[in-house]
Amino acid sequence: MSRYTVIGASGFIGARLAAALRARGDEVYAPERGDPELLSRALGRVFYCAGLTGDFMVRPFDTVDAHVGLLTDLLRSARFENLIYLSSTRLYDSLGARGGREDDILEFDVAAPRNVYDLSKALGENLCLARSGGRAAVARLSNLFDWAEDASGFLSDLLKRARCERFIRLDSSPLTERDYIHVDDVIEALLAIDAANVRGTVNVAGGKSISNAEIGHVFADAGWTIKFAGNRAAPEGPVCDVTRLTRLGVRPKAARTVLRDFLSDPSFFLG
Repeated sequence: MSRYTVIGASGFIGARLAAALRARGDEVYAPERGDPELLSRALGRVFYCAGLTGDFMVRPFDTVDAHVGLLTDLLRSARFENLIYLSSTRLYDSLGARGGREDDILEFDVAAPRNVYDLSKALGENLCLARSGGRAAVARLSNLFDWAEDASGFLSDLLKRARCERFIRLDSSPLTERDYIHVDDVIEALLAIDAANVRGTVNVAGGKSISNAEIGHVFADAGWTIKFAGNRAAPEGPVCDVTRLTRLGVRPKAARTVLRDFLSDPSFFLG
């Protein structure tokens, strides 16, 4: 049995990660915000899952606190064996089609308000990789999805609507493409990164983008109708290289395969 600390254990990923660790018999410390014991007790192996996603534009200072503030205290003062920092493949966005490899030199417009997310995640990565004494790694996660109520994001929201609606109209463009990965594959990947004591950065992604139009076809084959109102093609984005992930033995299922499994489950549609 190993000792783990999950920062952000009340969140979507953190809660599932903590449950997976406990299920295999590990001891899990899941501190609440402001826990006075955090910097005084032995933390063992740490997963840093705290962060803001959808509301970072309206909560910029909270975003920086979540991505960097507590992390700084941990790296400076806490007692831990190893730390895995959850970041995002969103950091490649400004590179467009040129991006997607863990060793890419990232580019940011420091004046762009939306980049408070990217810049704070990048700073968190830098602190882990350069100021942890060689005890930290970075997991860059792509677009997660699931049908659970606490899941968020375009595909997760679509799945939750599809549980109750057979005809769905969306303002998005059918041309938009994203790299999706199911949360179960993310948990497998994080455990594999920990088990291998990886250093550096690992893309936790599907490794292939799927368009909204393709997603609509999967739903159509299963008996749903998805109508897209938008028609503007998004700029071509990066395709994440998942070579490092597959070397750890993790091969995420294609998004369309997971979707087909969900939609064919008799318990999925609530009517």
